[in-house]
Formats: sequence, structure tokens, C-alpha cells
Amino acid sequence: MQPDMTKENALYQRWCEAATEDADLVKELDAIRGDENAIRERFYCDLEFGTGGLRGVLGAGTGRMNIYTVRRATQGLANYVKESFAAPSVAISYDSRIKSDVFARTAASVLAANGIKVHIYTELMPTPMLSYAVRALGCSAGIMVTASHNPAKYNGYKVYGADGCQITLDVANTVIGKINAVDMFRDVKTCSFEQAVADGMISYVQQDVIEAYYKCVLAQGIHTDICPQSGLKIVYTPLNGTGNKPVREILKRIGISDVTIVKEQELPDGNFTTCPYPNPEIREALEYGLRLCDEVKPDLLLATDPDCDRVGIAVPDGQGGYALFSGNEVGALLFEYICEERTKLGTMPKNPVAVKTIVTTDIVKSIAKEYGVQLHDVLTGFKFIGEQIGLLEKDGEENRYIFGFEESYGYLAGTYVRDKDAVVASMLIVEMAAYYRTKGISMMQARENLYQKYGVFRHSQESFAFEGVSGMEKMRELMKSLRTDAPTQIGGLDVIGSADYLEGTITDKQTGAVKPTNLPKSDVVSFMLPDHASVIVRPSGTEPKVKAYYTTACKTMDEAIALEDKLKADMHKLLQG
Repeated sequence: MQPDMTKENALYQRWCEAATEDADLVKELDAIRGDENAIRERFYCDLEFGTGGLRGVLGAGTGRMNIYTVRRATQGLANYVKESFAAPSVAISYDSRIKSDVFARTAASVLAANGIKVHIYTELMPTPMLSYAVRALGCSAGIMVTASHNPAKYNGYKVYGADGCQITLDVANTVIGKINAVDMFRDVKTCSFEQAVADGMISYVQQDVIEAYYKCVLAQGIHTDICPQSGLKIVYTPLNGTGNKPVREILKRIGISDVTIVKEQELPDGNFTTCPYPNPEIREALEYGLRLCDEVKPDLLLATDPDCDRVGIAVPDGQGGYALFSGNEVGALLFEYICEERTKLGTMPKNPVAVKTIVTTDIVKSIAKEYGVQLHDVLTGFKFIGEQIGLLEKDGEENRYIFGFEESYGYLAGTYVRDKDAVVASMLIVEMAAYYRTKGISMMQARENLYQKYGVFRHSQESFAFEGVSGMEKMRELMKSLRTDAPTQIGGLDVIGSADYLEGTITDKQTGAVKPTNLPKSDVVSFMLPDHASVIVRPSGTEPKVKAYYTTACKTMDEAIALEDKLKADMHKLLQG
């Protein structure tokens, strides 16, 4: 039985008549004429404004990223901002993705037409610099046009609150309500970008804001003074994204002069032709950098993602090659380094605080205990880490915050921004490597020292894709079944406890005792296994994927990997059928 295409065809016809301002969309609409499958894929739903904003495949239709879906979302945001602030203003930045600059100007034009003052960067800038601008300029909100590390066919935008964090769940729900009430062709106000600039409704972010950001980054250094004499050699790739200028500028300012750039990935390029998945978590994205490492023989490879909020590294493995470190490993090393060196220097604040997400390595708990740091666990998403900084700030205690990180290569030292920052993370990683080098310690040895001190913790994650019209429904059914028909064993280990973050409960399977998570509700389930092992499952908030996070803790890495393989085998059966 063929699906009823009445709604989709009606929308398609309306778009053919009304969506005439973008030649690429006009061409695409004409190309799919009569192709019911192609029309349905583009019009069967609206592009969803999730917990942080928009993200979707570029192209024509209500379910794609284009100037019309951007306008509609921005009109909804404008309606919220105007109701919530007496003199509203919004900061905007954008990355190197296809049409990012167009979408940034489109959003700015809608906001200006609604009487909202806009501050926009003159060129592409990283996500953390958007978070910084929101607070530095006293804005009501911020928009970062990016799809982070997704493939080239995607774009999107993230929305920030006046606190510099991505908007809260409550605000997101309010904005979604506003967006749903907007007809994208009838209800959206817009104006000429150039005229709005001339009228003073849109202004460009000035160099003094960028310079103030750099000073805040540099203030997080601990031993940057040793960098010029360390002899450290770096290979860096911005993966054709926004990190090229700010990361290189910061490395230059701390005295790291031997920096070789991966030329094929140096300049902005939204096609990402050398790395189809521009994600520093994935080895393929680093292949060009690793090839250059074979020539240059650096002490460290740095790779930042397109919007420069994540950073990955590779280091000499002592056998002629280069080893990639996971986000958990880099985060744990940075945390240990910050704690140890600030304690030695006497710069550790009283009652220091660190924050991690629930899917991030538990080795951090041991490090925190070692140095007397109060560790907060929060839901997945860096906005929850930023939120913790905000709570400290309300009490006048933001200086207590020393570090926050998540397993997906996101780190933040300092409170000047409220999102992960690959610029400061790159600086601290380089500084740490330089400091250890002056002590005769390689990064491989530093990692081994960490394991010897706290034990071997192995972490990995997998994504299970659910594409197409039925994908989201399959994801919902899967998460439901994990709750109603939960496994009692995974990888041959008994499930000794579980946490349902949607219900807000943690259950001890051995005693039956139930206690609250004391966290906001989120569609996440966790299965606790003996000896610190665990599996956590959650649907992505921005993509049609379910993610599984595995933790094993053993005496040796080989044992940890072997146990992880057993956990994965069972989860594949559960998640793929």
C-alpha cells in the first residue's frame, strides 16, 4: 500500500511557488518533480528544533537545512527573545560548512527585522568564541551556525542563552512552541542584511572582544613559561574548520614556534574532501595529519573539529608510529596535570570543583579524591557543565571551578566561556606535553603513569544509525524495550544495578533499593556491572543514532579490551536485533 502523499505534495507545490530566493533550492525542487520518494523524504516532517537547536541535511524542504527553515526557527527565537528581554540582542558566529555564512546572515536579517540588535563576527569563528561574545557583549542569546563534526551534507545551528550556555531544556521547549506557531513563508519578518548594517541593527564584533577572549585563554596556563625552551614540535590540523587562526595564535603566544600545518586541511572548506567525517574522534579524519607526522616526526599531533570545540591528539608510540588518545584519556591526563601542578604551585582554589558527564570515565573520581576536588556528575551535553559554572557564579564562587570535560573530546578550564573550548584545550595539551618533555616524560609514559597510579580504565562508544522515515520510531521502541525488557546479563556479567534517567531512578538489582538520580530527566539508560564495568545507552539529541558507551576496568589493557568485546557482542544483539 502506497503512503498518502497529499500533504507532502501540497507542501512541495507551495515550495515551488514560494521558495524562489535560493537558486540551489529552485534547481533541487525542479529535479525531484514527480519523484514521490524524494518529495516525501524532504517534506514528511519539519526539521526538528531539538534541545540545542537545528541540525539536518542541506537541501530543499521542510525537513532540510535551508534559508527558509533557518528563517522560521529564527523567527520563533526572535519571538521568545522579545518577550523575555527589554532590550534584546543576539550574538552570531558561524563555521566553515556549506552555506554557514549564508545562514548566519539569514538569521541576522530576521532578528534585525524584529527589532533585535545583532552582533556578528566578521569571519568564521569557533563555537567557544560565540559563547564568549554572548557574555562579553551582554547579549540575550547567541546563535552558532554549525553541524559540529557531522559529514559535509549537514548543517545546523546551536542556540545559546544569556549565560553563554546552550539553552536549557525549558527554554528550548518554549522556543519550539514559538517556532511551531510560525508559517515560514507568511509569518517571518526579514530585511536586507546590508541595510540593517547601515541602520546599526547589525554590527560586527570588534577585535577588542577577540583579544579579550585570547587573554582569558592564556590566563588558564600553568607552566606556559617553559614552552619556548621545551623544543616541542607540533603538527596541527584544523580539519578545514574555524580553529586555524585562533589555535595557531594561542600557540604562538605561549612560545611554541615549531608548528607544521596539514596544508590540505588548513583553509576553510565545507566539503571536507580529505575527511568525510571531520571528527577528531575518528582515525580516518586524522589520516592526513598522521601521514605528515611520519615525515615531520613531531611530539604531538593536534586536530580540532570544524567549529573548534573539540580536539583530538596523537603522540609517538615509541615504535615508530603514532598512537591516538581517547577523549577520556586526554581529559584524565589534563585533570591530573592541572590538579598536581596547581597544588604544587599553591594556586588551587579552596574547595575546588570539577565537572564531568555521566558517560565520562570514572578514573576521574579517583583523581578528584587524590587532590580533594569536589566532582559533579551531570547529564550528557556540555551545557550541563556550563550550568554548574553558572551555579557557582551565582554564589560568587566561580573561581572554585578548575576543569570540566566529556568523553567526546570536549574540555574547558576557566569560566570565561560556558561551552567546551578546543582553543584552551589545545593550549593546555601542548603545555602539558612541553612540561613533561622537560622532565623526560613522553605522553605515552604519562598515560602509563596515570594507569599505574589509578588503574586501567577502558572506554569506547559505538553509534547505531536509524535513518529514514521510520528511524526515529525505531529508536523510541528500542529505548522503551531496554526499560521494559532490560537485560539481566551483558557480556557474561550480571547487571547489578541500573539507572533510568528518564524516570530519574537508580535501582540496585541485588537489594531492590531505588534512589533518585537528582538530575534532570533525559532519555538515557545505564547498566552497572561488577568491577566498575558499565554500559550506557542514549539516543543522540541531534542525529538519528543510538549511542552505546562501554566501560571496563581491569588490571591490564588486554583484559579490559577482551571484556569490552564481550559487552559489545551482546549489545549488538540488543540494539541491532
